[in-house]
Amino acid sequence: MTTTQAPTVDEARKTHNAPIIRRPDDVEPKMGRFKNTTQMVFHPSDEDPTQPNAGIINYLPGSGFPLHKHDFAQMWFVVEGECTYGDTVLHQGDLVYMQDPHFEYEMHTENGCRILFLQYQGPTTGEGPIYEGRFNVKQVAEVKPGDLER
Repeated sequence: MTTTQAPTVDEARKTHNAPIIRRPDDVEPKMGRFKNTTQMVFHPSDEDPTQPNAGIINYLPGSGFPLHKHDFAQMWFVVEGECTYGDTVLHQGDLVYMQDPHFEYEMHTENGCRILFLQYQGPTTGEGPIYEGRFNVKQVAEVKPGDLER
C-alpha cells in the first residue's frame, strides 16, 4: 500500500494560486445602477480580468430592478430580508443559481434585503461579468433598454 504525502505550502505555490481573503466590511459601499449599494469585494480588472464580481449588494426598502438578461453566470445567497423575484418570494437563506446565458426576473423589496452574490465568466458563453457602470456609479440614471440586454 502506498502512502501519498500532502504537498507543502511551498510546493503548492509553485504550481497553484493561493487563496485571496478579503472582508466585505473593509470595503466602502458604492452606489449601484438600481438604487442599491454594493460592497464589491472582488471584480475583474486589467490586472486580473477573470476575477468574478463578488460581494454584498444592499437593496433598500422600495427598491428593485426590471427584468433583464446577462451572458455571464451568477449565484445569490439571501443574507437577510426578503424580496419578490418574479413569482417567488426569496427569504433569508435562499440560494439562487443563474446559468449562462440567463435572465433575471423583475425584483422588488418592500423592506430591503442583503444578497451575497457571485458573478463569473459563463462556461457556455465565455462572457465575463460587467463592473464599470454597474457597481460604481456616481449618480443613478434611468436604465436604458439596451443596458438590460447585457
